[in-house]
Amino acid sequence: MPPPTRRRLALLGAIAILSLTGGCQMIAGMLAGIFGAPRPARPSIAVPKPAPVAPLRADRIVVFKQRRVLELLRDGEIVASFPIALGEHPRGPKREEGDGRTPEGRYVIDGRSADTRYTRELHISYPDVRERARAVAMQVDPGGAIFIHGLPRDYGPFDPPRWYRDWTDGCIAVGNAAIVKIWNAVPDGTPIDILP
Repeated sequence: MPPPTRRRLALLGAIAILSLTGGCQMIAGMLAGIFGAPRPARPSIAVPKPAPVAPLRADRIVVFKQRRVLELLRDGEIVASFPIALGEHPRGPKREEGDGRTPEGRYVIDGRSADTRYTRELHISYPDVRERARAVAMQVDPGGAIFIHGLPRDYGPFDPPRWYRDWTDGCIAVGNAAIVKIWNAVPDGTPIDILP
């Protein structure tokens, strides 16, 4: 066999191997380069845009004091869960101002403020009528400044994976990123159950 034929066979063999391993686009590009034809345009691959993330929405908050967990629920399903810290005396319901206890019962979120040293805060409707009556009978002030709040602003967007001690005066503390998520997820009027 004369040498030019060997080169042609080698070229055809190489093309056959590439067709098995590299696909048609690679072969078309090689042939265009060898024979001087313009390279075929690569087909554009449409990259789908990611679906927009639906904002977190909740229609109920449940706090489990013993487990130190706050859950956001929507239609009975848990949509988010956050570790919490409680009042410095966490066992039992709140009875009076300054007892360091977090209330227990069913309340609602009845207000909010971003003008706080704790990043943001959601006010809990404690005390209810029954708790006020009990405080009058005990001749004590029931208190009332009970919030779900974050950490001080200078901590930045910090969320501890777990709290190692309770430190509030009776409030429910979460991390700073968590309070923003909770704040955005629940409108005023959202019920909150605080369980032992």
